[in-house]
Amino acid sequence: MFKGDMNKKRAKALQKVKEAITLHGGQTILSTGITGDDARLAKAVCEAGVKLLEPNHPALALARGHKGVSNMHAAEQIRHEITNSQMAEAVHGVRNVVPDDIFITVGIAGGFTETLPVPLSETEILEIARAGADGLHTHKSDWDDLQDIVNLAHQYGLTVDAYIGHPDDLHTFGIPARTPEEVVSVAKRMQDIGVDMIGLMTGMSYEGVAAGDIPQMIKDRLRALVGAVDVPTLAEGGINLANAKAFKDTGVNILVVGTAIDNMVCNAAKEAVTPFIVH
Repeated sequence: MFKGDMNKKRAKALQKVKEAITLHGGQTILSTGITGDDARLAKAVCEAGVKLLEPNHPALALARGHKGVSNMHAAEQIRHEITNSQMAEAVHGVRNVVPDDIFITVGIAGGFTETLPVPLSETEILEIARAGADGLHTHKSDWDDLQDIVNLAHQYGLTVDAYIGHPDDLHTFGIPARTPEEVVSVAKRMQDIGVDMIGLMTGMSYEGVAAGDIPQMIKDRLRALVGAVDVPTLAEGGINLANAKAFKDTGVNILVVGTAIDNMVCNAAKEAVTPFIVH
């Protein structure tokens, strides 16, 4: 693959992200879940102003009712069964209906922390890139694995957004860091190995937290991340309308929002059909 060409492709993708952050006053959203995998809903949210989308394999498993899954927790258990070609088809459909300035980062089998062997080679990355992806959304939890992902993605002009988790998280979704100081160390190393955007998993327990607020531990970890790196930063997990303002106050650039939007879309669908069947 031509290195110069792919570097230009990746730079163009990153510019989309930076322009979205600026357009929305320093913080924007990465819309995922239903709005990342369904072309009609992706088009709708982009018409509303969304600039960043994330189709991913667990969300596609849920959208297709694969093996009867009906919630994201169950979908995560079988996400590896969604093929790369299925993801490429979904990405291609979304890319066909959204403007060129929309950034699409994609979660694929093999790109997360897997419990079963899942091949991920140049073939899969090329297929996703040619489908219209700008980036690769990864949740690797091992440094060597993450470096391999970065090398593969960059070879085909894809950005990489990778995540920092907590050792006590229910699911392993990133390189572990227990304290804010460890977050700083991990984030800096991620930036050094070429990660283009660095996120923090924030879906830990919110029990006992005042309505509209987020745990102090999450605030401290996010501020540590934001202050440690120059690349765009993300928060993923537990984000909803009630606490979005609290996340904004941390200075993080991008909020990854999936479940909250999914729930609103499902409720809207119920409200839309109810008048037709209740007389």
